[in-house]
Amino acid sequence: MKRNHLITAALVALCAAPAAADTFDRVKAEAGETLFDAQCRRCHTVNPSDPSYGPLLDGIVGRKAGSVEGYEYSEAMSKAGFVWTPGALRAWMEANDELIPGTKMRHVGITDPTVQDFIVSYLASTGK
Repeated sequence: MKRNHLITAALVALCAAPAAADTFDRVKAEAGETLFDAQCRRCHTVNPSDPSYGPLLDGIVGRKAGSVEGYEYSEAMSKAGFVWTPGALRAWMEANDELIPGTKMRHVGITDPTVQDFIVSYLASTGK
């Protein structure tokens, strides 16, 4: 599915949802899961039992950067010294090589704030 179609589908899902905040958050996270599948799942998973090239992202919001046990991080990421917040995740998605020069991950380039917001909503819903 092309990126614009994914965004359109996510927005339609949001507009069709009742106004209740919990429903809005759930629908936003569901749209984020679709976008995560299209943009991130090639290398990452939120399911600890699934194989993954990159570190597990389950419960990433609130977790110290470079701290997934068993994953071999770059020296730069190992020394990052910050906690993954929604803002840090957005900055990472937009230009990870600027946020942490020397990281192993290739540039992501997700610059659309709506796509970033949906993916962050999905990631924030994991690990609970």
